[in-house]
Amino acid sequence: MEFSVWLGFFAASWAISLSPGAGAIAAMSAGLNHGFKRGYFMTFGLVLGILTQIVLVGAGLGALIATSSLGFAIIKWLGVAYLVYLGVQQWRAPAKPLVAETGEAEGSRVTRRQLVLRGWAINAVNPKGTVFLLAVVPQFLDLQAPLAPQYAVIGATLMFTDLVVMAGYTALAARVLSALRSESHLKLMNKTFGSLFIAAGALLASFKRAL
Repeated sequence: MEFSVWLGFFAASWAISLSPGAGAIAAMSAGLNHGFKRGYFMTFGLVLGILTQIVLVGAGLGALIATSSLGFAIIKWLGVAYLVYLGVQQWRAPAKPLVAETGEAEGSRVTRRQLVLRGWAINAVNPKGTVFLLAVVPQFLDLQAPLAPQYAVIGATLMFTDLVVMAGYTALAARVLSALRSESHLKLMNKTFGSLFIAAGALLASFKRAL
């Protein structure tokens, strides 16, 4: 991939990462509930989900999902169900102040591994991401050159921008929203994030396969 082409993709990757979506909601929710150090593990999962999508697109499976009505529907409704499930869990979460990052053992019901798996599932089970990558990535590929190294560069670029952007979202929630101590405020925050997850699921449910 030529440097000028990569610069174009680098700029696009920032726009992709900064755009509000289920990933940003998940990062802020993790920051709110677990603090920055633990909550940031959600971002590792989100990045792994993106890399999974790139592998699918690179292997040609992404095109199959995008063109197969059954495959697209299965992946889409799995993603919808998972986002709604996360929304219900967040909505019902107890109104407890953020536990201190230096003493998380007592209040941390969710392990780092679970946070990584949650983040992975959010981005991996999302046909919207697959279709988006199928539409955007080919514009930056040189089809006359080996594709594997180009996909590796694309994956590394998206990974870098997402790690930076989601760190910002996580820190925002951990530093600003963690200042909340009132039970009513904490309940409101939990219900807000729960509603955002459910809304993201509803938006995914309305997403249609390109014909």
